[in-house]
Amino acid sequence: MKLKKGVDFTGITVVFYCHDGNGEYLFNKRSENCRDEHGRWDCGGGSVEFGDTIQNTIKKELMEEFNANVISTEFLGYRDVHRVNQDGLKTHWIALDFKIHVDRKSVKNNEPQKFDEIGWFDVHNPPQPMHSQWEFAYGTYKDRL
Repeated sequence: MKLKKGVDFTGITVVFYCHDGNGEYLFNKRSENCRDEHGRWDCGGGSVEFGDTIQNTIKKELMEEFNANVISTEFLGYRDVHRVNQDGLKTHWIALDFKIHVDRKSVKNNEPQKFDEIGWFDVHNPPQPMHSQWEFAYGTYKDRL
């Protein structure tokens, strides 16, 4: 039996708030193919694989999701994320949150099976409905975004 991250043990994930340097942030609308939160807007991220580094995970996930390279990175902080997944199982993740400057011109939806759409928005007026973790994260970091 394979153990599941976040369910059988605490998972570690990087979460990135991508911006263009001019006040707009990149969000994606989660499709039916996502693990959960279908139809909700999210910012991006991915789990850290055993043996990988945080910085490499950021670079890998940014390229996989948005075809974007890192211009600059700012570590915002971490959060314990306790949720109940779609199967009713309690999950626990440690989210490492980063503000990432990317080149807006290179960004595209590299995972159309996962994201119904992507778009640039004012971080203080994001699209709706947002991911369930957004309110807490935004409340924690709004002065730094």
